[in-house]
Amino acid sequence: MTLKTQLRLDSVSYHYPNSEEQVLNQVSIEIPQGTSVGLIGSSGAGKTTLVDVILGLLQPTEGKVLVDGVDIQQGLRGWQNQIGYIPQSIYLCDDTLRGNIAFGIPEEEISDEQVWSAVRSAQLQELVERLPQGLDTVVGERGVRLSGGQRQRVGIARALYHNPQVLVMDEATAALDNETEAGIMEAVEKLSGEKTLIMIAHRLTTVKNCDCLYLMERGKVVDQGSYEELRDRNKNFMRMAKIS
Repeated sequence: MTLKTQLRLDSVSYHYPNSEEQVLNQVSIEIPQGTSVGLIGSSGAGKTTLVDVILGLLQPTEGKVLVDGVDIQQGLRGWQNQIGYIPQSIYLCDDTLRGNIAFGIPEEEISDEQVWSAVRSAQLQELVERLPQGLDTVVGERGVRLSGGQRQRVGIARALYHNPQVLVMDEATAALDNETEAGIMEAVEKLSGEKTLIMIAHRLTTVKNCDCLYLMERGKVVDQGSYEELRDRNKNFMRMAKIS
Protein backbone atom coordinates (compact mmCIF):
# COMPACT_ATOMS: atom_id res chain seq x y z
CA MET A 1 0.00 0.00 0.00
CA THR A 2 1.70 3.16 -1.26
CA LEU A 3 0.70 6.77 -0.59
CA LYS A 4 0.85 8.54 -3.94
CA THR A 5 -1.94 11.13 -3.76
CA GLN A 6 -3.57 11.60 -0.37
CA LEU A 7 -4.34 10.18 3.05
CA ARG A 8 -7.99 10.76 3.94
CA LEU A 9 -9.96 10.22 7.12
CA ASP A 10 -13.62 9.77 6.23
CA SER A 11 -16.02 10.44 9.14
CA VAL A 12 -13.81 8.60 11.63
CA SER A 13 -15.21 7.98 15.11
CA TYR A 14 -13.72 5.93 17.92
CA HIS A 15 -14.75 4.88 21.39
CA TYR A 16 -12.88 2.48 23.62
CA PRO A 17 -14.42 -0.93 24.34
CA ASN A 18 -16.97 -0.84 27.20
CA SER A 19 -17.24 2.93 26.90
CA GLU A 20 -19.89 5.02 25.18
CA GLU A 21 -17.82 8.21 25.19
CA GLN A 22 -16.61 9.15 21.72
CA VAL A 23 -12.89 9.89 21.85
CA LEU A 24 -13.09 10.78 18.16
CA ASN A 25 -16.32 12.10 16.68
CA GLN A 26 -16.86 12.20 12.89
CA VAL A 27 -13.35 13.39 12.02
CA SER A 28 -12.80 14.05 8.31
CA ILE A 29 -9.48 15.43 7.12
CA GLU A 30 -7.38 15.21 3.96
CA ILE A 31 -3.59 15.10 3.95
CA PRO A 32 -2.11 15.40 0.43
CA GLN A 33 1.07 13.42 -0.17
CA GLY A 34 4.22 15.43 0.57
CA THR A 35 2.52 18.01 2.83
CA SER A 36 3.03 18.69 6.53
CA VAL A 37 0.15 18.87 9.00
CA GLY A 38 -0.04 19.64 12.70
CA LEU A 39 -2.61 18.26 15.12
CA ILE A 40 -3.13 20.73 17.95
CA GLY A 41 -5.46 21.14 20.90
CA SER A 42 -5.58 20.77 24.66
CA SER A 43 -4.84 17.54 26.51
CA GLY A 44 -7.66 15.05 25.96
CA ALA A 45 -8.73 16.59 22.64
CA GLY A 46 -8.13 13.29 20.80
CA LYS A 47 -4.85 14.03 19.00
CA THR A 48 -2.98 10.89 20.08
CA THR A 49 -6.01 8.67 19.46
CA LEU A 50 -6.31 10.14 15.98
CA VAL A 51 -2.65 9.33 15.27
CA ASP A 52 -3.15 5.80 16.64
CA VAL A 53 -6.02 5.36 14.16
CA ILE A 54 -3.86 6.69 11.30
CA LEU A 55 -1.09 4.28 12.34
CA GLY A 56 -3.60 1.43 12.31
CA LEU A 57 -3.04 0.68 16.00
CA LEU A 58 -6.74 1.36 16.62
CA GLN A 59 -9.53 0.48 14.22
CA PRO A 60 -12.26 3.15 13.88
CA THR A 61 -15.64 2.22 15.34
CA GLU A 62 -17.08 4.24 12.45
CA GLY A 63 -15.59 5.63 9.24
CA LYS A 64 -12.41 4.75 7.35
CA VAL A 65 -8.80 5.75 6.92
CA LEU A 66 -8.10 5.75 3.19
CA VAL A 67 -4.78 5.78 1.32
CA ASP A 68 -5.47 6.79 -2.28
CA GLY A 69 -9.04 5.60 -1.76
CA VAL A 70 -8.14 2.20 -0.26
CA ASP A 71 -9.03 1.35 3.36
CA ILE A 72 -5.80 0.77 5.31
CA GLN A 73 -7.45 -2.21 7.02
CA GLN A 74 -7.19 -4.03 3.66
CA GLY A 75 -3.39 -3.85 3.75
CA LEU A 76 -2.48 -2.84 7.27
CA ARG A 77 1.02 -4.30 7.46
CA GLY A 78 1.95 -2.76 4.11
CA TRP A 79 0.67 0.63 5.30
CA GLN A 80 2.52 0.46 8.61
CA ASN A 81 5.74 -0.36 6.76
CA GLN A 82 5.43 3.04 5.06
CA ILE A 83 5.45 4.95 8.37
CA GLY A 84 8.33 6.26 10.46
CA TYR A 85 7.33 7.08 14.05
CA ILE A 86 9.19 9.47 16.36
CA PRO A 87 7.93 9.49 19.98
CA GLN A 88 8.64 12.06 22.69
CA SER A 89 11.06 9.76 24.48
CA ILE A 90 13.59 7.91 22.31
CA TYR A 91 14.75 4.56 23.67
CA LEU A 92 18.45 4.04 23.02
CA CYS A 93 20.24 0.84 24.01
CA ASP A 94 23.88 0.43 25.03
CA ASP A 95 25.00 -0.15 21.47
CA THR A 96 26.73 1.76 18.68
CA LEU A 97 25.17 4.68 16.86
CA ARG A 98 24.83 2.41 13.83
CA GLY A 99 22.99 -0.22 15.88
CA ASN A 100 20.65 2.35 17.38
CA ILE A 101 19.78 3.86 14.00
CA ALA A 102 19.21 0.45 12.37
CA PHE A 103 17.43 -0.63 15.56
CA GLY A 104 16.29 -4.26 15.66
CA ILE A 105 18.14 -5.26 12.49
CA PRO A 106 20.82 -7.98 12.76
CA GLU A 107 24.29 -6.44 12.44
CA GLU A 108 25.14 -8.39 9.30
CA GLU A 109 21.98 -7.13 7.58
CA ILE A 110 22.49 -3.42 8.30
CA SER A 111 22.95 -1.27 5.20
CA ASP A 112 25.55 1.45 5.82
CA GLU A 113 24.20 3.26 2.77
CA GLN A 114 20.77 3.49 4.41
CA VAL A 115 22.32 4.46 7.76
CA TRP A 116 24.28 7.33 6.16
CA SER A 117 21.24 8.49 4.20
CA ALA A 118 19.26 8.64 7.47
CA VAL A 119 22.16 10.38 9.25
CA ARG A 120 22.29 13.11 6.60
CA SER A 121 18.50 13.62 6.60
CA ALA A 122 18.45 13.90 10.41
CA GLN A 123 21.38 16.35 10.28
CA LEU A 124 23.53 14.04 12.41
CA GLN A 125 26.45 13.98 9.97
CA GLU A 126 28.48 16.66 11.76
CA LEU A 127 28.23 14.78 15.07
CA VAL A 128 29.15 11.42 13.54
CA GLU A 129 32.15 12.89 11.73
CA ARG A 130 33.31 14.58 14.94
CA LEU A 131 33.31 11.34 16.94
CA PRO A 132 36.63 9.42 16.78
CA GLN A 133 34.78 6.12 16.26
CA GLY A 134 32.01 7.60 14.08
CA LEU A 135 29.08 5.22 13.67
CA ASP A 136 30.90 2.67 15.85
CA THR A 137 30.65 4.99 18.87
CA VAL A 138 28.81 3.30 21.76
CA VAL A 139 26.15 5.69 23.07
CA GLY A 140 25.85 4.18 26.57
CA GLU A 141 22.77 2.92 28.35
CA ARG A 142 19.74 5.05 27.39
CA GLY A 143 22.09 7.19 25.30
CA VAL A 144 23.74 8.85 28.32
CA ARG A 145 26.69 10.00 26.19
CA LEU A 146 24.42 12.06 23.94
CA SER A 147 22.54 15.31 24.61
CA GLY A 148 18.74 15.44 24.45
CA GLY A 149 18.82 17.00 20.99
CA GLN A 150 21.30 14.40 19.72
CA ARG A 151 19.10 11.57 21.06
CA GLN A 152 16.10 13.01 19.19
CA ARG A 153 18.14 13.23 15.99
CA VAL A 154 19.07 9.57 16.41
CA GLY A 155 15.33 8.89 16.79
CA ILE A 156 14.64 10.76 13.54
CA ALA A 157 17.44 8.86 11.77
CA ARG A 158 16.00 5.57 13.08
CA ALA A 159 12.56 6.50 11.73
CA LEU A 160 14.11 7.36 8.36
CA TYR A 161 16.29 4.25 8.03
CA HIS A 162 13.65 2.34 6.04
CA ASN A 163 12.90 5.43 3.89
CA PRO A 164 9.23 5.70 4.95
CA GLN A 165 6.72 7.77 3.00
CA VAL A 166 5.06 9.15 6.14
CA LEU A 167 6.78 10.56 9.21
CA VAL A 168 4.74 10.84 12.42
CA MET A 169 6.08 12.98 15.29
CA ASP A 170 4.22 12.53 18.58
CA GLU A 171 5.29 15.41 20.85
CA ALA A 172 8.81 14.54 19.66
CA THR A 173 10.37 17.84 20.76
CA ALA A 174 8.31 18.52 23.90
CA ALA A 175 11.19 17.79 26.30
CA LEU A 176 13.72 19.98 24.48
CA ASP A 177 14.63 23.61 25.06
CA ASN A 178 13.55 26.12 22.40
CA GLU A 179 16.94 26.41 20.70
CA THR A 180 17.43 22.64 20.44
CA GLU A 181 13.86 22.20 19.22
CA ALA A 182 14.43 24.80 16.50
CA GLY A 183 17.40 22.81 15.22
CA ILE A 184 15.41 19.56 15.20
CA MET A 185 12.49 21.19 13.38
CA GLU A 186 14.85 22.65 10.78
CA ALA A 187 16.00 19.10 9.99
CA VAL A 188 12.40 17.83 9.85
CA GLU A 189 11.11 20.69 7.70
CA LYS A 190 13.74 19.94 5.07
CA LEU A 191 11.93 16.62 4.55
CA SER A 192 8.65 18.38 3.73
CA GLY A 193 7.67 17.82 0.12
CA GLU A 194 9.64 14.57 0.08
CA LYS A 195 7.84 12.97 3.05
CA THR A 196 4.31 13.42 4.35
CA LEU A 197 4.69 14.83 7.87
CA ILE A 198 2.10 14.46 10.64
CA MET A 199 2.93 16.18 13.93
CA ILE A 200 1.29 16.31 17.33
CA ALA A 201 2.64 19.29 19.22
CA HIS A 202 2.11 21.00 22.54
CA ARG A 203 4.05 24.11 21.54
CA LEU A 204 2.66 25.90 18.51
CA THR A 205 6.17 26.98 17.49
CA THR A 206 6.75 23.32 16.58
CA VAL A 207 4.03 23.33 13.92
CA LYS A 208 4.17 26.98 12.87
CA ASN A 209 5.50 26.15 9.40
CA CYS A 210 3.12 23.26 8.68
CA ASP A 211 1.03 23.49 5.51
CA CYS A 212 -2.14 22.97 7.54
CA LEU A 213 -3.07 22.83 11.22
CA TYR A 214 -6.07 20.95 12.58
CA LEU A 215 -7.42 22.31 15.87
CA MET A 216 -9.11 19.58 17.92
CA GLU A 217 -11.52 19.85 20.83
CA ARG A 218 -13.30 16.93 22.50
CA GLY A 219 -12.65 14.51 19.68
CA LYS A 220 -13.67 16.85 16.86
CA VAL A 221 -11.77 18.98 14.36
CA VAL A 222 -13.22 22.43 15.09
CA ASP A 223 -11.01 24.52 12.79
CA GLN A 224 -8.26 24.15 10.23
CA GLY A 225 -5.90 26.36 8.28
CA SER A 226 -2.41 27.79 8.34
CA TYR A 227 -0.88 29.17 11.53
CA GLU A 228 -1.58 32.72 10.38
CA GLU A 229 -5.18 31.98 9.39
CA LEU A 230 -6.01 30.38 12.74
CA ARG A 231 -4.17 33.08 14.69
CA ASP A 232 -6.21 35.80 12.99
CA ARG A 233 -9.66 34.26 13.40
CA ASN A 234 -9.77 31.72 16.22
CA LYS A 235 -9.84 32.97 19.82
CA ASN A 236 -8.88 29.61 21.35
CA PHE A 237 -5.94 29.37 18.99
CA MET A 238 -4.89 32.93 19.89
CA ARG A 239 -4.83 31.93 23.58
CA MET A 240 -2.74 28.86 22.77
CA ALA A 241 -0.35 31.00 20.70
CA LYS A 242 0.18 33.40 23.61
CA ILE A 243 0.87 30.55 26.05
CA SER A 244 3.38 28.88 23.76
